[in-house]
Amino acid sequence: MKLHENNALGELGGAIGKGLLAGLVATAAITISQIIEMKITKREPSEAPLKVAEKTAGLKPASSDDKQKLSQEIHWSYGTVWGVTRGLISLTGLKGIPATLIHFGAIWGTAMVILPKFKAAPPIYKEDAKAIAIDGFHHAVYAVTAGLVFDTLDAGSKNEKRLNRLIKRLHLKGLISRFKF
Repeated sequence: MKLHENNALGELGGAIGKGLLAGLVATAAITISQIIEMKITKREPSEAPLKVAEKTAGLKPASSDDKQKLSQEIHWSYGTVWGVTRGLISLTGLKGIPATLIHFGAIWGTAMVILPKFKAAPPIYKEDAKAIAIDGFHHAVYAVTAGLVFDTLDAGSKNEKRLNRLIKRLHLKGLISRFKF
């Protein structure tokens, strides 16, 4: 009697679960990327997620504190859920760079369509080159991180030791603990 048998629902569930974990880690990575960039450029946090939430779900923060809290909740939820897309891409058999490129295109492409549609950001052709580059960079950080995490989780124990060593090194160097969320 087999204890484990691959089946379509099991594969789908595994892809979704691994995708959610990859999305969560990738959201942490893009958050760190944005924090660093905002400190360098002196840019204020974007209100685009709040504008879209207000127009689609009628959500309106009651205070300035609530505004920041709601914005973070939307950011983390949205980013984590986008990891599911990476999992679904893997079900096609794509892995590595090709899967990451498709994921990147889906994420950034969606942002370029949705944000202008809800008047949360100007269309890309009205943005300056610097803003486009920064936005593309942040989305690339997300997609690459999600891809690396997903592929590591999907590969099983072969890469698990490498990932654990990397996390331990980052903790030892204090890189992970420097950022408080």
